Amino acid sequence: MKTSLSKLAAAVVVIVIVVIAIYRLKPDTSARQNTNVSAIASELPRAADSGLAPLDIKLPTPMFVGTEKPIRVSNLRKFSIGDRPPFPVPVGTINVALGKPVSGSDDQPIIGEIEMITDGDKEAADGSYVELGPFTQHVTIDLQAEHNIYAVVIWHFHQEPRVYFDVAVQVADDPDFITNVRMLFNNDIDNSAGLGVGKDMHYIETYEGELIDCFSKDIKARYVRLYSNGNSANDLNHYIEVEVYGKPSQSR
Repeated sequence: MKTSLSKLAAAVVVIVIVVIAIYRLKPDTSARQNTNVSAIASELPRAADSGLAPLDIKLPTPMFVGTEKPIRVSNLRKFSIGDRPPFPVPVGTINVALGKPVSGSDDQPIIGEIEMITDGDKEAADGSYVELGPFTQHVTIDLQAEHNIYAVVIWHFHQEPRVYFDVAVQVADDPDFITNVRMLFNNDIDNSAGLGVGKDMHYIETYEGELIDCFSKDIKARYVRLYSNGNSANDLNHYIEVEVYGKPSQSR
């Protein structure tokens, strides 16, 4: 009997020692999270001092809160929806594409008018989007003057979760995209659009739109062209709105 009690007591002691060790070795996640928050917060005054401010994007009404079914697409970015981290841009940056002329490879859209792409309406309701034909299509926005471009935001379609294929964004100095053509984004992983193999990832459309960073690339251009080649729901191409954030190039 004494032997059994001794064994039991020894076992209890071992368990207590293990619990204490685990507690002491457990990482202090709250401290790490607070450190991250402090680091982010410390960057904000520095951004203000350098003449930068968070980009003010007026978002449309969300139509869903998560993916209803798995979307099996290769090279797909992990789905995320919610508050996008602040994107700093020079103070005074505006949507320079609002109301600007738009042309496209499909001059007779199935639904809507091509001009709707820069009309300021980002809602997902029927009547707010343009539907272009199948296969690779593109639209071109004429900013009507050279601009410093800091970001491009695209809303293809956000009534439901979808992935659009061969999404590419270019800028150029001429409407035929011959002079000074630069690629800003390209997720065409097999070069099916003939623009080169892209290294960017596919993504699921949401009400937040897809923000493309141009600020770090020192982009100046007059024309912006966007490509797509169908989507995970059908072979058609859609645009709700495209915003181009920047300033006239003479504004420093």
